[in-house]
Amino acid sequence: MADRGIVVLGIDPGSRVTGYGLVREVSGQATLVATGTVRTGSVKDLGVRLGKIYSGIAALIEEHGPHEAAVENVFVSKNTMSALKLGQARGSAIAACAVAGLPVAAYEPTVVKKNLVGTGRAAKSQVAYMVANSLGMKNPGWPEDASDALAVALCHLNQRRMNRLIGEAS
Repeated sequence: MADRGIVVLGIDPGSRVTGYGLVREVSGQATLVATGTVRTGSVKDLGVRLGKIYSGIAALIEEHGPHEAAVENVFVSKNTMSALKLGQARGSAIAACAVAGLPVAAYEPTVVKKNLVGTGRAAKSQVAYMVANSLGMKNPGWPEDASDALAVALCHLNQRRMNRLIGEAS
């Protein structure tokens, strides 16, 4: 039976728009499975938005059957309420993964950028370029949140590969 590889679900959490990206890696080659956003629309009730995020991520897991998930950590900003809402959105996405039995890895935004671009202060356009390049695409036109989620998935795959190499060398 041929190696079907590993599928990783990358998540860029947001209380209004949560990006997702599913990437399959076979023999070190990453390919796009699916990408997009879970949008909560103009619903003001935070509980309803969090439910939509949970349901959207759960549906993706059901449809694509990823083996692992990776989520971007919350970026702490000056606006405490925004950071709190972002953390709650992140928790909803992680809960959907946990209920499905997926292991979830978390990465700081600077680690994702450094992993793909080589510097933790890379511009979003540089990250988007490297994501497209890693997946063998030119100007895919993904929404920014979707591109960021793919970056998290690719970062996770790179980290898994590095951990495996380090483990083999020990």
